[in-house]
Amino acid sequence: MENINLFSIIAIAFVGSFGHCIGMCGGIVMAYSTAKVGNEWTRLTQISAHLLYSLGRVFTYTTLGVMFGYLGGVATFSNHTDGILLLIAGFAMILTGLSLLGKIKFLTLIEHSLAGNAWYQNTFKAMLKSQNLSSFFILGMLNGLMPCGFVYFFAITAASTASPFWGGIVMMLFGLSTIPALFSLGYFVGLFKQSSFRTLMVKLAAIAVVVYGLLTIYNGYGFITDPTRTLRDCH
Repeated sequence: MENINLFSIIAIAFVGSFGHCIGMCGGIVMAYSTAKVGNEWTRLTQISAHLLYSLGRVFTYTTLGVMFGYLGGVATFSNHTDGILLLIAGFAMILTGLSLLGKIKFLTLIEHSLAGNAWYQNTFKAMLKSQNLSSFFILGMLNGLMPCGFVYFFAITAASTASPFWGGIVMMLFGLSTIPALFSLGYFVGLFKQSSFRTLMVKLAAIAVVVYGLLTIYNGYGFITDPTRTLRDCH
């Protein structure tokens, strides 16, 4: 898959999870850790609960990746349109990175909360009250539906694969790579919520996203200028 570097996906997601993801999802993690995880629970039960929450997010992200990969495949018909798709994706990635650095308000403009939706709000509250382990998985699935600029970045990347399979892989790797940070936050509530470490991780992730965006633009230019090259040839 020439147009997507899976190692870069993992690295950006892992580093970014200690910055942007903790900022976006930290409140939810702290809420369920306080409301749902009992002090009398065994360590194994607590670990299982946090893992189920994370796996719920991964499931939602993977499903979204398959959908965006399919849409990307439908939208691409030639090397020229493939290149245009990559150029758009690359510019969106750069805007995301600059937003993470605080240079522009790109993420602020596109991130909207679902908290006002009655169905989402009621389901979320019900899952917070439930002590059933399966409720952690459902809570994670709901969290995966929350609008987030970092998720949008990986969704764009998934679409640029023009493949449901690789789109799902991209989003699955993204979700799995964010587990260490959010699992740690849930297990040690508030550890990374406010710290210079989190600020450093945000900056590193932002730089990585910008660099990856530039590489994506370079690949897009290559698809436009090379008549023999298509995204489908990369799978």
